[in-house]
Amino acid sequence: MKLIIVSILLLLNVSYLQAEKIKDIANIIGVRDNKLIGYGLVVGLNGTGDGSSSKFTLQSLSNLLQTVNVKIKPADIKSKNIAAVIVTATLPPFARQGDKLDVVISSIGDAKSLEGGTLLMTALKGVDGKIYALSQGSITIGGMNGKGGGQLNHSTNGSIFDGALVERDVAYDIYNQKFANLSLKRSDFNTAINIQKALNSFFDAKVAIALDPRTIKLQKVQDMSMVEFLAKVQNISVDYKKEEKIVIDERTGTVVSGINIHVSPVVITHGDITIKIEPRKTISSDKTEVNMGDGVNIAVNKNQLNMDNNEITVANITRALHKLGAKPKDIISIIENIKRAGAINAKLEII
Repeated sequence: MKLIIVSILLLLNVSYLQAEKIKDIANIIGVRDNKLIGYGLVVGLNGTGDGSSSKFTLQSLSNLLQTVNVKIKPADIKSKNIAAVIVTATLPPFARQGDKLDVVISSIGDAKSLEGGTLLMTALKGVDGKIYALSQGSITIGGMNGKGGGQLNHSTNGSIFDGALVERDVAYDIYNQKFANLSLKRSDFNTAINIQKALNSFFDAKVAIALDPRTIKLQKVQDMSMVEFLAKVQNISVDYKKEEKIVIDERTGTVVSGINIHVSPVVITHGDITIKIEPRKTISSDKTEVNMGDGVNIAVNKNQLNMDNNEITVANITRALHKLGAKPKDIISIIENIKRAGAINAKLEII
């Protein structure tokens, strides 16, 4: 069994507050994006479109041709230069008629590629069934990225920059309102109280009250419009403790974490690797060790890894395992099990 001993100085895990603007940690309730979706046809494909098995594509083309007085049965259509697609977009708050939106196009048939295609006019609807935008244009295919550093064909997905025009507004009556509500992006009693105190102090009036750990009710001051009031509210800074989080993408083998997420003493075995994290009062000065950078040393002729840092973090462990040649899936598994053992206090999110 390969033994890896991670020995370092362990310090107290002290959390520090930092100032954040309210707009970065809270949303104004009611002011939000809206999702749009539509069904359309892509034409101009070089034989890479849907085949005869995608009957909905042939029926859609037949219906389209009838609008220009060309009547043809779906069964008589043999073209492979068309593809049925789903078109999606995001309508931002306060978007107005004539504004442009980016759209994403995804094949729903058996098309091999949308490269070189043109999306025909497609109505984009909201959840209420109303048309909010119209999309049309030449499709751009994204890059070629794959799992594990290889290449993966994503040519059945594409996009059109500024590919949709807004046709209908979403009504937001902000100006005439006297009250508004803030919603914290992460529920926290202390943060809600800090925002309440900061706002009441800034305006020298009782303009804010925390209703719960996520919601703060606001009442605008008399000499301001709601727009001006909310603009000032969003730019006020408050003491805020960020949530420590580790994000793992098991599909791509990516691990993202803060550099100061501490790991408590623990021993873990994974396959032929054993990691032992324990306190060490003094840093080893063994001259037989080979320095690999980042405070990582490997002892010559020993299956031992020493980390001469003043604290142990997830970032330290990840870098050390990477330098030893551990595979991404092994690194991810080790981090997950360290979390299960209770040696990591940060939230673990797997996507």
